[in-house]
Amino acid sequence: MQEEAVKLESGHRMPVLGLGTWQMAGKVCEETVKKALELGYRHIDTAEAYGNQKEIGRAMKGFDRPELFLVSKAWTSNLGRDKIIRACERTLEELGTSYLDLYLIHWPNESVPISETMAGMEELVKSGMVRSIGISNFDARLTKEAMDASGIPVSVNQVEFHPHLYQKELLGFCSKHGIVVTAYCPLARGEALTDATIMEIAESHGKTPAQVSLRWLVQHGLVVIPKTVSEAHLKENMDIFGWRLSAADMKKIDSIGISKRQVNPVYTNVPFFVVRAAQKFLH
Repeated sequence: MQEEAVKLESGHRMPVLGLGTWQMAGKVCEETVKKALELGYRHIDTAEAYGNQKEIGRAMKGFDRPELFLVSKAWTSNLGRDKIIRACERTLEELGTSYLDLYLIHWPNESVPISETMAGMEELVKSGMVRSIGISNFDARLTKEAMDASGIPVSVNQVEFHPHLYQKELLGFCSKHGIVVTAYCPLARGEALTDATIMEIAESHGKTPAQVSLRWLVQHGLVVIPKTVSEAHLKENMDIFGWRLSAADMKKIDSIGISKRQVNPVYTNVPFFVVRAAQKFLH
């Protein structure tokens, strides 16, 4: 598959379509990631909090590492200069790789000075363990704080974004400052697939509601990381290139007018055992 890619402020290129692995575990995770790579996916998204990095590492074996774009995230209890460096080292060991293409702060933790965490991120880039850095679940104010505290570009902000949560202002802020937005829960956990507007547009294009929802995001300049363990859906999600939604289609989806989060914000220093118990609530 010839994927479209975006150029990050760091200078590296990031595939527009990736595979999200939140709540994937065990053999299912390993087999799904391997199948995705066989089909042509090259962007895999994980996090230390997901508890599946070892499985992803096994799935990657046999594939040319330089062709892959691997993303992971540090949990809120592992922020600060020294902690984030150690967290990244553990992540690399679990994944069986010498570097990450992109490393993100998973959620904000305002009890830890952002300058300390960004100093650790800079060290990771200087050491070669990380190529690009970013943030996740940061609003515009916190994004600005991260940018101001970093001596290197903050390349990505990964947030919940879908037709039922059109974060237009945040997208505009990030775009203005050269930050690429990655959309997680891009199908609103399936709710976008039964939206009347999405279904109507999908029928007019001979596409599925999932493809229309993902295409809407891509045309707004976002990277998308839909999660699925179905081979059929893996293939379906790949067919979002080589065609476009019209300006009228885009405006209709922009104007759906629903603002509903699927993931509740977390801004505290939550320990891992709590994360494990609340996986279905935390992204």
